[in-house]
Amino acid sequence: MHPAQKFGDNPVEVRETGHYTEEYVPSFVEKWDSLIDWERRAGSEGDFFMDLLRKRGVKSVLDVATGTGFHSVRLLAAGFDTVSADGSADMLAAAFANGMKDGHVMRVVQADWRWLNRDVHGEYDAIVCLGNSFTHLFSERDRRRALAEFYAMLKHDGILVLDQRNYDAILDDGYTSKHKYYYCGEDVSVEPEYVDEGLVRMRYSFPDDSVYHLNMFPLRKDYTRRLMSEVGFQNVETYGDFQHTYRGEQPDFFVHVAEKEYRTDEEDERYTGAVGVARNYYNSSDADTFYAKVWGGEDIHIGLYEGIDEPIADASRRTVERMAGKLGLTRDSVVLDLGSGYGGSARYLASTYGCRVLALNLSEVENQRHKELNHARGLSGLIEVVDGSFEDIPYPDDVVDVVWSQDAFLHSGNRARVLEEVSRVLRPGGQLIFTDPMAVDDCPPGVLQPILDRIHLDNMGSPGFYASELARLGFVPQGGFEEHREQLVTHYARVLEETRRQEADGLAGQVSHDYLTQMKKGLARWVDAGGDGHITWGILHYRRGDGA
Repeated sequence: MHPAQKFGDNPVEVRETGHYTEEYVPSFVEKWDSLIDWERRAGSEGDFFMDLLRKRGVKSVLDVATGTGFHSVRLLAAGFDTVSADGSADMLAAAFANGMKDGHVMRVVQADWRWLNRDVHGEYDAIVCLGNSFTHLFSERDRRRALAEFYAMLKHDGILVLDQRNYDAILDDGYTSKHKYYYCGEDVSVEPEYVDEGLVRMRYSFPDDSVYHLNMFPLRKDYTRRLMSEVGFQNVETYGDFQHTYRGEQPDFFVHVAEKEYRTDEEDERYTGAVGVARNYYNSSDADTFYAKVWGGEDIHIGLYEGIDEPIADASRRTVERMAGKLGLTRDSVVLDLGSGYGGSARYLASTYGCRVLALNLSEVENQRHKELNHARGLSGLIEVVDGSFEDIPYPDDVVDVVWSQDAFLHSGNRARVLEEVSRVLRPGGQLIFTDPMAVDDCPPGVLQPILDRIHLDNMGSPGFYASELARLGFVPQGGFEEHREQLVTHYARVLEETRRQEADGLAGQVSHDYLTQMKKGLARWVDAGGDGHITWGILHYRRGDGA
C-alpha cells in the first residue's frame, strides 16, 4: 500500500462511502492517465457513448464521475454541452488541465452525489456515471439517494448512463479480466487483492513499483438494474462491453442505460428475454448501419443465389419473389409480416399485388427507416408499420389471410408461443409462409453453442420442431419444408466477404471495430456450421385448417 493512502490496520474493514476521497491521493491521481491510456481506451470504446446519446437527442450532459476527464473531454469534443463533477478535488484539477491541453475550458464542480442538487444546478438531457465509479457507494441507502439525485436532475425524458465492472463474474467465477475496454495501460497491473460479497479491494501496481488500492462494493448486475427501477427509472437496458447482445464469454463491464420518461402504456413489458435482447441489438447504431449497408439494404434476410458472386440484394429479393409466388395474393389480401425489418418484403408485396401489409417489428430504429422508405415510394397507404413483438401480436383473432416472416422466429425464446399467436390471428384457411435458420433434426448436442452464445439464445428451431408444433395447431403442409441449406452457407459467406470488402473501403469508420470483429467471427461460425451439416434453412409453407 502506498504510504499516502490510509486504510488503517485492517484495510478490508474500510467500507465507507466517503472514504474514496482519501483513496485518490495526489500521487495516485498523477498516475491515473497511464492506467487508462486515453488513446487505447478511445479506440476500444469507439463512439458507443456518443452514438447512444445522439440517438436519443441528447444535447446537455452532466458527467458526475469526471475523474481525470476522459469522457468529459470526449463529450466536449463531440459537441455536447457538458458539465463535469467529481467528489475528488485532485481529480477535477487533473481533468481541467487535460481539458486545457485539448482546447476546452471545462466547467467543473466538486460534488457529493448524495447532495448533487445542492452543488450542481440545472437539468440535463443525460447524466453519465462511468469508470466503475458507482461502486464507491457502500450502503444501499447511499446508492438509492444518489440515484434519486440523478433522477431529479434529469429532464422529463432524460437518461442515466451508468457502468460497472462485471462483479458477478468476479464473485462467482474468479477474476479473469483482460482490460480490453477500460483499463488499457499496458504497463499497469490491476487485480483484486481481496473479494467477498461486500468488498472488492483492487490493487494497482505501476512500473515504478508503486502500489495503490481502491476499496469498492461489488455490485451485481441485476441488483443495480433493480435499484434503478425502484428509484423510478422506467426502462433499463444493459450492454456488455459496448455490445447490445454480449457474447458467451463474460464481458469485463456492464453499461446500464436508464430512461426517466414515464410511459403509461407499459410498452416495454412486451420485450423480455430473447426478444428484448434482439430489440436492443437491432436498435443499435452499429447494427442499423451494418444491415443497411452490408446485408442487402432493404431485404435483411438470407438470399437464393444463382451464382456465388451475385449481389446480396439481388439474391435476397429472389427469396421474396419465390415466397410470394406460392401464395396467390390479390388486392383483397391482408398480409401480416412478422419481423419486417426495413420493409423490403412489405413494399414488394404491396407494390406487386396491391395487397395490404401489416408490418410488425420490434426495432424502432428499423421501423423509422421502413416508414421513410414507404413514404418515398408512395406506399404508406398500403403498409401499416407497428412496433411490437410476435410473441404478443397486437391484432385480434382471425384478421389476416397470410402470415409472412423471414429469418426472425429464431430470435424468440418461445417459438411455440409465436406459432400459437400466428394461428390466432390467421383466418381459417389462411396461409403461413416463413424462413428461419434452424438446427438440423439430428444436430449433436453442444455443437451450436458458439452461435447460440452470439445471438443470446438457449436453442434454435428445427424442421421437425416446426412440423410438430404446426401439426398440433391444426396446420396442413402446403409443400412443407423446401430446404435450401446450401443457400445459407453461400449467403453468410457472401456477407462475410462483403463485410471485409467494405471494411477496407471505409465501413470501419461508420461501424465500431469491435462490432465488425464479432460479426466476422459470427458469420464464419454460421458458414462452418452449415458446411458441417448442423444447420439448415429454407421456405416453410403451411395452411391453417378450418378447425384450427
